[in-house]
Amino acid sequence: MAIQSYRELEVWKQAVDLVTEIYEVTLKFPKSEQFGLTAQIRRASVSVASNISEGYGRNHRGDYLHHLSMARGSLCEVETQLIIAGRLKFITKDDAVPAWELTQSVGKMLFAMIRKLRGE
Repeated sequence: MAIQSYRELEVWKQAVDLVTEIYEVTLKFPKSEQFGLTAQIRRASVSVASNISEGYGRNHRGDYLHHLSMARGSLCEVETQLIIAGRLKFITKDDAVPAWELTQSVGKMLFAMIRKLRGE
């Protein structure tokens, strides 16, 4: 059966789970980071799910690929920002594990989708 909505895509569902996890983990960041790293990583995580859905809604494969590529870029931002938060001791490694695992899963799915849409 064909997919009728981006909401049926497992990659989108996990990207939304990632947003939820990022919002929860950033509650542990210092209040002084509210307009710094907290805002940055939250925006990047929202961008992942948003670009997946926006790309799905486009009429052309090239547009879809472009948005999936942007989602991958935002996902790399989230990974980097999790590493930075750990190094700054805003969170522990254990705090970061659920979000990190979601970044890895979403990343693999995005890579596979991009390859398939490119016909590789």
